[in-house]
Amino acid sequence: MTGLKRGSVKLLPHQEEWNKNAENVILKLKQLLGYAAVDVQHVGSTAIAAIYAKPIIDIVIGLRDLNDISPYMKRLEEHDFVFRGEDVAGQMLFVMGDFEKDTRTHHIHAVKWNGTEWNNYINFRDYLNCHPDQAMQYDACKKKLALQFPDDRRSYTEGKQEFIECLLKEAYVWRQRQEI
Repeated sequence: MTGLKRGSVKLLPHQEEWNKNAENVILKLKQLLGYAAVDVQHVGSTAIAAIYAKPIIDIVIGLRDLNDISPYMKRLEEHDFVFRGEDVAGQMLFVMGDFEKDTRTHHIHAVKWNGTEWNNYINFRDYLNCHPDQAMQYDACKKKLALQFPDDRRSYTEGKQEFIECLLKEAYVWRQRQEI
């Protein structure tokens, strides 16, 4: 299953279909954006095999400059990638889904390739896939918050933030050691 009503929180066990779905969307984005996209990758909890996740596929597009996507906005919209603005400083958000049912299936984050946001997405995913104990701690945190805030995604997301920041610091140190 892919998709969740906007604002709600429901976690599901990892599903292989998420990876296949992400691969298809990544291929489509690469075709639409051509050389403007340095790289496009599946990130977020649906890209971490050991944990539960909201059934919304997160994808990150790495651009040399955020403005590089501007000439492609109309083309993206024509292919069901709806621009939602700069949801976080330094990131442009596109969504996919069934808008009549207020359901989201994909969050696509356009960021500067190899910038802080790009590295955070990639490091977080890779670190948790390589460190099952930390992944399970993150999973437990998410499950607790999902029970507490099933209809309040903002509070759910804010509740995870401190733990995510700690994991990002660990992931950064881990990545630095990988590159030595």
